[in-house]
Amino acid sequence: MTKQQLPSWADPSVHPADLDAQGVSRRGLLRRAGLFGAAFALGSAATPAFASSGKRAFGGDDPRLAYLVGDHHVHSVYSHDAKYTFSQQAQAAARYGLDWMVFNEHSNFGHAYYGAKMEHAEIVKARAENPRQLIFQGLEWYIPAAEHCTVFAAPGPHETDLLTQFELAYDGKLLNYTEGSAGAADTARNEAHAVKAIKWLAEQRRSGYVDDVLVLANHPLRLGIDSPHEMRGWRDAAPEIMIGMEGAPGAQGAALPGWRGATSIRGEYENKPSAQSWSGYPTDAYLTYGGFDWATATVGGLWDSMLAEGSLFSITTNSDNHRTVFDTWKNGDWPAGQNFDNTGRLPDPVNTDTPQPGSDFWPGEFSRTHVGVTRYGYRAVMAGLRAGRVWVDHGHLLDGLDVRVKRDCDAGRGVTLGGRLRVRKGEKITLYVTVTSASRANPQGILPELAHVDVIRGAVRGPVGDRDGWKAPDTRVVQTQDVSGRKGTYTLRIPLTAGDESFYVRLRGSDGKRHGTGYLGASVDPHGPIPHEPGNGDPWADTWFYSNPVFVDVAGA
Repeated sequence: MTKQQLPSWADPSVHPADLDAQGVSRRGLLRRAGLFGAAFALGSAATPAFASSGKRAFGGDDPRLAYLVGDHHVHSVYSHDAKYTFSQQAQAAARYGLDWMVFNEHSNFGHAYYGAKMEHAEIVKARAENPRQLIFQGLEWYIPAAEHCTVFAAPGPHETDLLTQFELAYDGKLLNYTEGSAGAADTARNEAHAVKAIKWLAEQRRSGYVDDVLVLANHPLRLGIDSPHEMRGWRDAAPEIMIGMEGAPGAQGAALPGWRGATSIRGEYENKPSAQSWSGYPTDAYLTYGGFDWATATVGGLWDSMLAEGSLFSITTNSDNHRTVFDTWKNGDWPAGQNFDNTGRLPDPVNTDTPQPGSDFWPGEFSRTHVGVTRYGYRAVMAGLRAGRVWVDHGHLLDGLDVRVKRDCDAGRGVTLGGRLRVRKGEKITLYVTVTSASRANPQGILPELAHVDVIRGAVRGPVGDRDGWKAPDTRVVQTQDVSGRKGTYTLRIPLTAGDESFYVRLRGSDGKRHGTGYLGASVDPHGPIPHEPGNGDPWADTWFYSNPVFVDVAGA
């Protein structure tokens, strides 16, 4: 493998004068974490163990972290419905500040038989051409009976073979295991096959066939076909592999005014319930709220109902880039006798100098997933994702976010996102939220300003009796901090008290431009994200950040 270089902002040999404002800001964050230079050099990262109870045991002292920015959902000419080359995508990602990215091409017989191996050769080339980026090979899996997932492996001798074996043996589209409607003859078999698939991936990791592999559910409520019991089933099959879901989908440019049409919705969430949809979702679940999936955006909703079981389930955001808004490239023409099924690759795109149809932003242009790592490298990113050290933002709303929860009587550093703090009933604890405001205009030319930080708290009640439950009735916004006008790096100190029950806290905030009563009412969420008018959803005018939770386990609860 090509020798990996540190990102420019993390490389001591790169003079500060050669960095842009955000690079300077990120270097400052890295220095404050004590990881600059040799301490952040390329190396493998140990994978945390799991408690025998099945809960992720990441409690204890909080490590010093740097946050790498990435996107696990990017397509290229090796997807039948995309159009860009690897070079175009990697160069765009570098331009918008991404440190890591996953090419997760759609499963397809052409891809499995031809494309995956050719794609790997281009991945290797792209890694050599972009030594300051971490570029993963992945697959967008059509889950039997359900939606799509990102599956990706750590670089190694079997990364492509693993994905191809998986695609042929477990892909719902290739096997015709798509039926998922209630009561259909094949639904139970198809749902079981999805669980079997995740267990198979876990076995490949345990056996050492690949160093690591992860799975994340993509656009979970777009069609309403990912039921709560299926999502819980995937997670419980191998929680070290199936680690979470897209909290916000790609296609965030779909509803730019005057662009795609009067019915367009951010994320292309423009569907109605079908026979394949789970009947327990309301019609409002098929929309995005501040650009985020209903499952994530609803305080006390589906994501919270899974967290309330006491198990980590992470969120991400990404571009799902197929066709960039206002871009002038079109798909090239097929030579006679060729198509995707017999080649596994689209012809290279051609520039027309005329804007072409599209809904997406370039990787890193609008949606960013920030992963906390202790060193730089592929396995470090995967370990950070598995540990849940994740926060996400739209529109480059923040430069940095650091979250810690610690006992007031403890001189230690506490725990961070994805972690577990163990306390006694009645013990005083404090939530520390360190924000670094945006240091430069975003790609739209706007200097983002954070208006508020919301603290969301939910009781942990353990495994649910109803696997299709999607509400967490004891989760709500418990505090909102107005941070309008605050610049630079500052820390909010929020006192908490451990009661009778274990609980979790997570964070959310926005530019303050669009708010309304949350889906489950003002007593739960008085000023949450809301859907936009169809065809009029400028994403740059409604930006949010979300963080993963920190769990607080109360002794004896």
